[in-house]
Amino acid sequence: AEALDLEPAWSRSGTRSVRFGQVGSMPVRGWFPFVAVEDGPAEVVWAASVASAGSWQIELLRRDDGLQLSGGLGDYEHAHWRKAMAPGETLSTPVAHLTTVAGSLDDACTRLVEAQRHPVAAIDADMPVLFNEFCTTWGQPAHQRVVKIADRLNTLQNDSGPRYLVIDAGWYRPAGSAATWSGAQGDWLPSPDLFPDGLEATAEAIRQRGLVPGLWFEAETVGEHADAWNRSELLHRDGIPLQSGGRRFWDLRNDAAHRYLEERVIDLLDRCGFGYLKIDYNETIGLGVDPLPADRGTSPPDGLGEGLRQHIEGVHRFLRRVRQRLPHLVIENCSSGGHRLEPSLVAATDMSSFSDAHEAAAIPIIAGNLQRLVLPRHSQIWAVLRATDSHRRLVYSLAATFLGRMCLSGDVEGLDVDQWELVARACRLYRDAAPLVDRGRSQRVWHHGVASEADVSYLHPVGWQIVVRNGASGARRQLLVVAHRFAGPAPPVEASPDSLRPVARGDWQLVGALHEPGVSVSIGGGRLVIDGLEEMAASVTLWRSE
Repeated sequence: AEALDLEPAWSRSGTRSVRFGQVGSMPVRGWFPFVAVEDGPAEVVWAASVASAGSWQIELLRRDDGLQLSGGLGDYEHAHWRKAMAPGETLSTPVAHLTTVAGSLDDACTRLVEAQRHPVAAIDADMPVLFNEFCTTWGQPAHQRVVKIADRLNTLQNDSGPRYLVIDAGWYRPAGSAATWSGAQGDWLPSPDLFPDGLEATAEAIRQRGLVPGLWFEAETVGEHADAWNRSELLHRDGIPLQSGGRRFWDLRNDAAHRYLEERVIDLLDRCGFGYLKIDYNETIGLGVDPLPADRGTSPPDGLGEGLRQHIEGVHRFLRRVRQRLPHLVIENCSSGGHRLEPSLVAATDMSSFSDAHEAAAIPIIAGNLQRLVLPRHSQIWAVLRATDSHRRLVYSLAATFLGRMCLSGDVEGLDVDQWELVARACRLYRDAAPLVDRGRSQRVWHHGVASEADVSYLHPVGWQIVVRNGASGARRQLLVVAHRFAGPAPPVEASPDSLRPVARGDWQLVGALHEPGVSVSIGGGRLVIDGLEEMAASVTLWRSE
């Protein structure tokens, strides 16, 4: 508290506060709606998470020796949220989850992310691997290319390979148009150039190869090259259509907008037999929109933030309608790779994209961070596979996916026999580890490899990271150890009982591994030691103790 200048005045008469939050419809583009207060000597942690897909704020306030913690909807100063309430009128604010633990920050985070656990589509219960073609075609999917990918993925079916094949952005590009995938969304008419026989034929071809077809939408926005750009059912601010870059936004308080999306999105998914829906969202509404008119006599007008809150309720209404019409559908929550990772939208979907750092060295670091904020079964992590990748690089990419849901992409048609066998091995090991990824408890040791945390670079990481997830399967205890070595000089990859408590207990036997030849991992005497891990290399090991 003192480091935040929240020390009380000598007279206990002043009030000091620190407020943080996010404004707009990308609720985690800056901060996550999460806070924890730790009493180190007492080993007690208070933590809270706000479930808001729109603007929110959290505030720490101090006047005396106590510390006050509050949060929820952003106020008028922060988020232009103001709502006049008539007698008898009601308002439901966002849900907040709160916990107090006698333990560590990881203990508190484990409780909060477990609160995110909810029933998922039956087909997704065992956490199968998926494939998304975005980093294969880069917004240029076409029937023949998608079928070729499906043919290659089909060869992995007996090796616990991908269950879903997701057609990502660009499938709707108008005939003869030079519009990009991010400028033509909104009409949602399959491209006759890319899919001359329609999406039905492509979806059927995917099913014939033993895979579940999936499709990408950015359903809430309209691109500047779409015919829907000038429709009346769009959000307005100060009486004019709200535009951010090349995007406008459907007004999901409007029944006509819902009817349009039902016809163009839900009916298309149903007609073609898709089993997976990826919902992306790549721009924020910002401060807010014109609120719905209200007849309250002399009451002050509602703020722009109230218009945003009303619209976000419409977003949830749309998702509920998708569930009602297509209860079998597996739904992914994506927003430029993770800008909507807050509890309400995590709860409304089956999994969420963790980041768009598709091929960055920082993927395991980001995925490790998110274990404190998102349940790993809901956190989809990409491994983009290139034909030019070395064995070491392939393992590095694949290993990160063991920190959540494994999503493959990249040059799968061009991988040689040895590379493809490595992918198959990774899928088999992930199948065995999935129950522990689903239900376990994580601890992480991150040796930054720099003089101070102020020098940490995600683009050019140095040092190493170990994430250990432990849990039980019947009478047996299990450990999953995911280790990544980054660039630069670093001490041996080694963790002690003080930093990784589960390692200290049990007689551990290795049951599966994924790493380069020459790497060895041992657990003994309460210590975890990894030898032979070179720069930009990784190791995954699965252990069992009776």
